[in-house]
Amino acid sequence: MTPRTVLISGAGVAGPTLAYWLARRGFQPTVVERSQGLRSSGSPVDVRGPALPVAERMGIMPHLREAATQATAVSLVDASGRQIARVGLPAARSAAGNREVELPRGDLASILYEAARSDAEFLFDDTIITMQQDEHGVDVDFDHAAPRRFDLIIGADGLHSTVRRLAFGPESDFVHHMGIYVATMPLDGPVNDPSHVLMYNTPGKLLSIHPSRDKALAAFIFRSCAIDGFNHHNTEQHKRIVVEAYTGAGWRAPELLDQLRETEDLYFDSVSHVRLSAWARNRIGLLGDAASSVSLFGDGSSLAIAGAFTLAESLAAAPTDHTAAFRHYETAHRTLVDPKQRGMRQVAALLVPKSRTGIAVRNLAARAWPNRP
Repeated sequence: MTPRTVLISGAGVAGPTLAYWLARRGFQPTVVERSQGLRSSGSPVDVRGPALPVAERMGIMPHLREAATQATAVSLVDASGRQIARVGLPAARSAAGNREVELPRGDLASILYEAARSDAEFLFDDTIITMQQDEHGVDVDFDHAAPRRFDLIIGADGLHSTVRRLAFGPESDFVHHMGIYVATMPLDGPVNDPSHVLMYNTPGKLLSIHPSRDKALAAFIFRSCAIDGFNHHNTEQHKRIVVEAYTGAGWRAPELLDQLRETEDLYFDSVSHVRLSAWARNRIGLLGDAASSVSLFGDGSSLAIAGAFTLAESLAAAPTDHTAAFRHYETAHRTLVDPKQRGMRQVAALLVPKSRTGIAVRNLAARAWPNRP
């Protein structure tokens, strides 16, 4: 029997993981990615929980550990840089047998791509323009490549998914702003202490420096209502928004804003929920943030890896019944995603308290449980 063809949109975390497992289950995967290559930037993310057995079966754990950061704790600091509380990170428990790994998102995506590239076709610097599905397949027009036909399409293309927009409807129907924006950028070099993340708060704002590996990373996380005219592709607009939000914020804000004005590697976006009543429409399905964003602080990558494996196994178990396969995948994976989505506001309250009282209460709790991750 001719292998079933699957087009995957997005070469981040979920897309290459899905391609890897589909190829090993007798499918023929193609991954299309809008960017010219893999993005090298991104905040550190965790591979933990349900992602760990998937990564171990892929044989990539040694590569993940080589790329891992050395951070073992978060130091909460005041405007003068004095530590006022310390909170342990999961990596601090590694000596006790903890298998979790924290590494830069770009490194994770590169490792997953290297694992998948020999068994999957990758089309960089391209994107899907139109999709027309019928009872036997889906006809796809690309921006650059010649039109092709596939048995299935999977949108693993993030919060602003092209596949979701084309197959399910406008983004505004499914993406809901959570009242927080995030900007991250690499700094000029490493920090003096690679074991501590530095975190500074003012009401409604967080500023952090993460040691990462080769270069430290700065993060600006702040509360704001939805910004009128926000364009997630407009870097100059993003810089203006962050500078306006953090001017006068204290601590190291002035020097970090100076670097932000000059950087060519800035990530900026809204923290958002993605909610859909179903993750598939006939032969087109969604995966990762495109289906159910949990974009707040690390768990999204682990859930993307786990979801990709579940989807591949579901399709392999029902190779001629994609409807049943998509239903099984969604039922199983929602049990992991839904609790994380419900907990996003509580996580935001801890990391970006709205008031000085909230900051003080959070810091008091941190001092009470200094080794609690």
